[in-house]
Amino acid sequence: MTDTIATAPAVATAPRALQKWDDRVLVLGIETSCDETSAAVVKGGREILSNVVASQTELHREYGGIVPEIAARAHIEALTPVIAEALVLADVTFWDLDAVAATVGPGLVGSLLIGIAEGKSIAAALGLPFIGVNHLEGHIYSNLLVDPAARWPALCLIVSGGHTLIVDVSGHARYEILGRTLDDAAGEAFDKVARFLGLDYPGGPEIDRLSLLGDPEAVRFPRAMLNQDGLDVSYSGLKTAVINYVRGREKAGAQISVPDVAASFQQAVVDVQVAKTMTAAERTGASRVCMCGGVAANSGLRRGMEAACKERGLELTVPPLELCTDNAAMIAACGTEMLRAGELSGLDAAPDPNLPLAR
Repeated sequence: MTDTIATAPAVATAPRALQKWDDRVLVLGIETSCDETSAAVVKGGREILSNVVASQTELHREYGGIVPEIAARAHIEALTPVIAEALVLADVTFWDLDAVAATVGPGLVGSLLIGIAEGKSIAAALGLPFIGVNHLEGHIYSNLLVDPAARWPALCLIVSGGHTLIVDVSGHARYEILGRTLDDAAGEAFDKVARFLGLDYPGGPEIDRLSLLGDPEAVRFPRAMLNQDGLDVSYSGLKTAVINYVRGREKAGAQISVPDVAASFQQAVVDVQVAKTMTAAERTGASRVCMCGGVAANSGLRRGMEAACKERGLELTVPPLELCTDNAAMIAACGTEMLRAGELSGLDAAPDPNLPLAR
């Protein structure tokens, strides 16, 4: 792949435009918003030809969390090989591509810079359109990769390490945020509780694993804002309740079952998130619910949402685990729809670590 880059044509003064829309359009997606280096090739916005992810979990494990500078350096080392592998697996070359899409925010600014710089370089060298994609919008579009026939509208729950949002999606780029976390995101709460319990990094999967061994009714942790009319959620109080419970038991010399604490904590999150999502579905009249983001991989949340939707006759779409966590296929899928709509970015596109979903 390196040799072909060296013989690429001179930088074009403007990206070549698509003569007409073609459902076979090929988009290279690049995702480097946090600690996953990913590249993917998606055809027509729906068919994944390749989706390569290089994890940094081992690099950050000894610190118990993501170190931004280490993440950025790891992206520099991994991104070009990951892109090369994505092209090989998709059985395409750079010159088969129709556009390049890369995450521009939200995320860690240093990590975002790496993906944006490489994406713009490829687009400029080949005269391709460059598309800056919102990471959260990419998560929404991961649901369309599950079922080729899926269409909007839908109610979408985005639950990840940094975000918790209930969004009414009426169409492409037509989003109304109905509810959000007022403090900790769901994934952030999972990680903080896991760290306090002395569990391995990353904490979310460890909480999920231990929950299968524990009793979710062992400890009745608070469900903040559960009975309020609004659709916002709050998890900082739940985190504090877990800490106070454990410290209280330790002070009293009582035995602590970590699996029971993990299961009870997880159940509290699931109860609140499912209830708020079902209330939102009722108020909007939604017939389909989508769930996405890293916490959408949580088995308890998946079971809870599935049961609630089945009880109410709602269709539920949840991506497979590899599309819940950060990946470039979702960025390419969203980028394809932006390409169709003529929503292109200039080569002066810059990272926005706080980029909002609405645009």
